This record gives sequence, structure tokens and C-alpha cells, in this order.
Amino acid sequence: MLQRLVHLLPPKVRAQLRRVPAFVALYQWLRRGRLLRERYMFAGLAGLAIVVGALATVSSWWFPPSMLVLSVLWGGLVLRVKALSGLLVLVTGILFVDFFSDEGRFGPGVFLTIGLTALLALSLSRTRQTLGVQGLRGEAMLLELSQRLNRQGKIPQLGDGWEAKVELVQAGGSSFGGDFVVSCRHGGPDGTRDLLEVALVDVSGKGIDAGTRALMLSGAFGGLLGSVQPAEFLSACNNYLHRQRWDEGFVTAVHVIVDLETGEYTVESAGHPPAVKFVASSGTWQVGTAKGVVLGVVPDLKCEPETGRLRTGDALMLFTDGLVEAPGRDLDAGIDHLLGEAERLVPQGFRKGAREIVQTMSAAHDDDCAMVLIWRS
Repeated sequence: MLQRLVHLLPPKVRAQLRRVPAFVALYQWLRRGRLLRERYMFAGLAGLAIVVGALATVSSWWFPPSMLVLSVLWGGLVLRVKALSGLLVLVTGILFVDFFSDEGRFGPGVFLTIGLTALLALSLSRTRQTLGVQGLRGEAMLLELSQRLNRQGKIPQLGDGWEAKVELVQAGGSSFGGDFVVSCRHGGPDGTRDLLEVALVDVSGKGIDAGTRALMLSGAFGGLLGSVQPAEFLSACNNYLHRQRWDEGFVTAVHVIVDLETGEYTVESAGHPPAVKFVASSGTWQVGTAKGVVLGVVPDLKCEPETGRLRTGDALMLFTDGLVEAPGRDLDAGIDHLLGEAERLVPQGFRKGAREIVQTMSAAHDDDCAMVLIWRS
């Protein structure tokens, strides 16, 4: 492609260009080696910068030198640091040529703007080169991972008489954070128990910093759920973290197993806030008693599970500490506040009121917040 473009030039022009060492070096660099796509992108951006610089010498009113920002910023997205540095040298030279031209009526603000943009472009290029992605592929990968995390958090279709709702609000409006849900349903038609398993996991930290770790763990925990015996799920998660030598904060989780035929359930907790049960016969909320150590701390995880039964109208609520914890406030006081807000769930219906509760509580706490509701209608 490059050779065709060069051969389109008049013979005299080609002869003159061959006498310019810089052009010869650039021509040879573009032709040899790998990363041809990047080389052509460099050539295109360099050509764009030269065209903008030439037009600015004709009329800086219609073609201000600040338009060179486009080449610099685009280069930060698609070029590696070495190629971007060469482009920045070229842009600097064009700026000085334009500045001393007859149309060079621009002040130091243009140099400052392009200089700050160059620093941003270098930072983008260095980060993307470290990650091994160029252009917007990094954002596309994060979006795909975020969508996969959301798909894993969806509760499977339940039988008649059962409903469930998952609400997640991440800190700072991020598309993913440190709270995630994994679930599965197994058994039933072949004579085995029809079980629903749901795990709500909270990775320490909040927002994108915790979200990257949550993305890694969600795949592992989602694979373990339903693959191991329900009573061994949290132990398997704990063993996984120990094998990974997890030293990036801590992880808490609550795991619930519900028999969709009888309504019997078991709740296991690993350093997580307690589950809460709504008893329809008395119209009250009862705080659960399941206890356990956070995951990844001790090699042999021991939990104190809680068992019970959901009857018609009863509900089970799981939540993360982002809904109940606040600086200077006791955890029990936060749970009482949550249960006070949860009173509105009953007359409105669990499905409609759950999101309102999470949004109301999360507005007062700059933290990842999650709630899972399972109820028998």
C-alpha cells in the first residue's frame, strides 16, 4: 500500500524525496518488521498533522494550530509509546514552523494545550501498551466482562409460587463494583431435591478498584456453585483463595440454599452481615444467626449455619455492608435502619420496593450496595 502511494507521485517528486534522509528512514521503517497496522496509523496521523500545519500557515483563522490536538489524542489511543513520541516530535516541529510563519498569530496557550494533551496521550499509550490493547478494545473488554458479571447475577427461573429479585448499585455510578451475585438451580424433575443456590459476595473496597477483583472471583465462585456439594461451597471458595495466595483485602460471602418444594432453607455466612427473614404470619423481620470467618483468612473454614422454612408470604433478604455501615454508627443500628425501610416492602410488594430501598440506602453511603430477595408468594 505504501509503495503504491509513493509511485503515484511524479518522478521528480520521488527523486527529491529520496534525497531527504528523514523520509528515507520513515519509508524503510514503515515497510519492515511487524506492527504494520501501527506503522500505517503513525503515517496517517503524521500526514494529518502535516496537512493541518500547512493549512495553518495559509489561514490560522480557519485552520488553527490547536487542531493538532486531534492527531495527538488519537495517537494516544492507537500508538505505542515509541511511535507516539515520534509523532509528538513532529507535532512540536510543526508548531514552531507555524509560530514563525506569517499567519502565526497564536499565543503560548496553544503550546500549553497541546502539551497537556501530549501528557494525557502518553499516559493512555503507556497504560494500553502495558495491558497489550490498543484503541478502544480495552473499554470493550471491560464492558463485556461487566455484562457477563450482570448475567451471572440473574436468578434462574423459579417454579410457581417463588420469586426473587437482585438489586445492585455500585459506588460512583460504575458499571461494576465489589459486590456480585452468583446463583444456580439444580435437581427437580429427575426425583432429586429442587434446590436454588444463591451466593452474595462482597470484595473489600468499592467501585472499579474492587470491581476488577470481583470480576476475577465471580467466574471462579460461579463455577464452584452447583459443582460442589451445597454444604461445601464456602469451604471450596476459601480453599480457592488460599491457593491463589489472596492478599488483596478480604472477601465476605453469604450462601443460601432453598428447597423449592418444601421451603426449607440453610444460610451460611463467611464474615457477612446476617440474612434477614420476613415472617408473614407475624409481619415481623427476624435477623439471622449464621456466623463464620471471612474467606481466605484461615485454611480450615468453619461456619455456624442457620436453618429455617419459608412459608407462603415469607421472604429472605440478603444484603452487603454497604447498605448498613456508616462512619460512627454501630452495625446493629444500621440493620435496624434497613429493617425500618424494609417495612415499606410489604405493602408495596417485594419486587417493586426492593430497588427503592437500595437506592434510598445507597444514597446515604458512598459504597457498593447489593440486596437479594427470595420470597414465597
